[in-house]
Amino acid sequence: MTRFWKAAASGAIAAGVSGAATLALAHAARHDYQLREYTVPVLPRGALPIRVLHISDLHLLHDDHVRQAWVRSLAALQPDLVVNTGDNHADAQAWRSVIDCLGVLLERPGAFVWGSNDYFAPSFKNPARYLLGPSSRTADADPEPDLPYEELGSAFVERGWHDLNHHRVRLRINGTEVELRGTDDAHHARDDYSLVAGPPGDDVALAIGVTHAPYRRVLDGFARDGMDLIMAGHTHGGQVCLPGERAVITNCDIERRRVKGLSRHTWTSTEQRRSRTSALHVSGGLGTSPFAPYRLFCPPEASLLTLVSR
Repeated sequence: MTRFWKAAASGAIAAGVSGAATLALAHAARHDYQLREYTVPVLPRGALPIRVLHISDLHLLHDDHVRQAWVRSLAALQPDLVVNTGDNHADAQAWRSVIDCLGVLLERPGAFVWGSNDYFAPSFKNPARYLLGPSSRTADADPEPDLPYEELGSAFVERGWHDLNHHRVRLRINGTEVELRGTDDAHHARDDYSLVAGPPGDDVALAIGVTHAPYRRVLDGFARDGMDLIMAGHTHGGQVCLPGERAVITNCDIERRRVKGLSRHTWTSTEQRRSRTSALHVSGGLGTSPFAPYRLFCPPEASLLTLVSR
């Protein structure tokens, strides 16, 4: 063997070892759960703080006891409001596990919207496809749902949570009149913002828009109508990131710099020469597809938002 081929072979072996180590690290990191905390100044002057727990993208398997235990521990936070932005279960048996691990959080005021993996069980795909850009489907192309989302939704509602899929609801939390509105999953084109469009009521002090996938068409609708805060999930924070949690892709049309965490979204009308800006929180989510069980430089997360006076 020539010197060149010896060097090439050594390099290939080193690359293989490095790749295997990276894959093992990414696989282990899927259970490195984090609680992110943010302060969001969106309440009127003098209002009492409101603590909102944002849960998204559980992608729960019925036998994933590690994730279930961590989610169960979130009840100790005793939030004033829980917002669930979808993709709860990954197999047909897991909806009961979702209910079980949320536990007493279902006794807190709460609201939810659906993601695509509330309707459809994940299927095997080449994991590398995740890095090539957003997947795309339309509602017309979808088969009949094969996950028991209706059973899960009924269990949520029976315990007091509000279904925001193309609904608006009013709650009074810590003395503040709150309106929440939501859309169905935009990633599979199940959204129709017109069903909840319009300004909030005159007596509403805090307006929150909720959706699964943060597509700009939905964010624009929320911002245009004066939502103080928009909440979404879906992106997994990029799931596979560069060091420093720098996302490679977002799996939607939002910019990579806003793939997770707290930012702002501005709707602008050039015709009317006006704009409106909302706070935006995108959850990095708690899970992954069972066929892509890895996270690299992007730990799974839930978020606690403390809403305070502007």
